[in-house]
Order: sequence, then structure tokens, then C-alpha cells
Amino acid sequence: MGETAVTPSSHSAPNAPNTPEPLRLAVVIPCYRVRGHIASVLRRIGPEVWRIYCVDDGCPDQSRSVIEECAAADSRIRCIVHERNQGVGAAVVTGYRQALEDGADLIVKVDGDGQMDPALIPQVVEPLADFDADYVKGNRFFHIEGLRSMPTIRLIGNAGLSFMSKISTGYWTLFDPTNGFTAIHASVARQLPLGKLSPRYFFESDILFRLNTLRAVVAEVPMNARYADEKSNLNLSRALIEFPVRHARNGLKRIFYNYFLRGFGVASINLVCGLLLLAFGVVFGGIEWATAAERNVPASSGTVMLAALPVIVGSQLLLSFLSFDMANVPRDPICRKARRREHRGP
Repeated sequence: MGETAVTPSSHSAPNAPNTPEPLRLAVVIPCYRVRGHIASVLRRIGPEVWRIYCVDDGCPDQSRSVIEECAAADSRIRCIVHERNQGVGAAVVTGYRQALEDGADLIVKVDGDGQMDPALIPQVVEPLADFDADYVKGNRFFHIEGLRSMPTIRLIGNAGLSFMSKISTGYWTLFDPTNGFTAIHASVARQLPLGKLSPRYFFESDILFRLNTLRAVVAEVPMNARYADEKSNLNLSRALIEFPVRHARNGLKRIFYNYFLRGFGVASINLVCGLLLLAFGVVFGGIEWATAAERNVPASSGTVMLAALPVIVGSQLLLSFLSFDMANVPRDPICRKARRREHRGP
């Protein structure tokens, strides 16, 4: 199959003299226990894709043998092998690095289990090709009809993870953070600390946290997931313990980076004062309530107000900070700024 590429849709006509060169679109597929699905996934990838990187992540089912058979019929396919399993995040990072080294402009990540429809790739990369976003991800919750095919446990779990992800990443308008159908602009991928990204299933949420620290613009594309006989390799009980801890850590780091290390403004003051007042009101009120209960004497109205007022004011300040944070979503794509610099020249 011949190699083709994507042309930005919002630019000049194909025959115009200033038509930009086609963007080289690469697809990265982490492969672990997908021997029964990977061939079908590869066959359904359209001609708009320039190169396909399949990363066999120490697959015990030897997915590489199927990939190599497909590569014999499709020159775009490259098989990269991890001799030992490193995790889905590590496999994606390996694919990213190879795609960047080979000169890809846009990189799409697709799972190898067949849950994602490769026909949606042009739709997913469109915001990147038009320089309207730096990173794009699928959203399986946009179409209500599509939720009927989603297992109930996944529906509940993704809803909870989405809320935690909003706090930890700062992308309050996004949903479905664990969706693995994603695309990134190469100029943004080069700025990511790829070696620091979570190597396993927290990868999708962790990269959003890193993107926010870069002030990258993230967009969503509605999609329907496909569920058949594939099995998730995620340990649910472990994720219930590990994911909240990781989200809390990233959330604290994000707030420190954005509101204290890189800048200190009204929102920072609201956060500090709100936490101090709320903590004082709760601690003081708790102590006075315990003392009054021990002595069996009602607390005075002044004592009650001294405890309640800091709680009320502190809560209002925290809500004000939260409102500012929700409005502080990045809106100017990094790739667009880089393109403007290129046009200006040295």
C-alpha cells in the first residue's frame, strides 16, 4: 500500500501555489495480548496514514508474528519489540519517540484490541491539522445512544475517574480521561518529558497533566466504543487505590506550578486564605464543640460565630479559586504559536 499524508483542511486549495506540504500522519499501536484483533485493526487503517508503529510490549501471545505478516503486505507498518512487558504507557512513548525521529507531524494512538474504529482517524486529527488544538482525544460519553453498549462497571468507573481527572489536569471541560484514542501534534510531543510519563494505565491521565503544565490546548472528538470479546488487562482493585493517589499528587503539583511557582495572583491568595480560614474554623469549632459537650454547657453565640464565619468565608474563597481555575483552561494552541514563529522567520 502506498504512503500518503494529511493536508490541512483550512488552508489554500490543492492547486494553489502556496499549498502547504502534506502533514505526515503516524499511528502508534501498543500491542499486548491482541493477537486475535491486531490484524483487523491494521487492515482498517486508511491511506491517509503515512506510517504505522506497532509496539509489541513483551506480548506472551507473540503478537509480533501477526504484525510481521501484515507488514509484508503493507510497507507502512513498523514492528518495534519490547523484550519484556513495560506497560501501555511505555509502549506508546516508544512509538512516539520513533515517530518523532522519523519526522512525523501528527501522531495518533490507537489500541490494538479493536475497540476503536480507525475510520475515525481523519476526524480525530482534523483539529491538529488546522492548528486548532495540540492534543485530541475521543469521548465515548458524548452520544447517549453509544452508552448502552458500555458495561455498567466501566460507565461508573469512568464517571468517577473523569471527575478526579478534571481536578488533577485542569481540563475541566473534558470527559472520558481513560479513552485511549488520542492524537498529538509532533511539536507538542517534543516538549513533553516522555521519560517521566506513567508507563502503565495511568498514562492517558498523566499526559493530560503534563500537557496542562505546557499550557497545551486539548480538544475532544465524539466517538462510540466497540465492545466484543476483548479483555482488559487493567487490575481494577489496584486502580481503585492507585489512581486516586496519583490524581491527588498531580493535582497538587499542577496547582503549585501554575499558581505559585510560575505566577502568584488573586487566585493564589484566595486559595491560601480560603484553606487557612476553613482549617481554623473547622479546628476551632471542633475543639469548642468537644469542650462544650464535655462540660454539658451550650457554646455562646459569639463562639459559634467565631467558628462558623471562617468556614463560610473560607468556603467562598475556595469556590472563587475553583471558578478561576475552571476558566483558566488553555486556549491558544502551542502548535499555532510555533507556526506563527516559523512564518515570521529569524
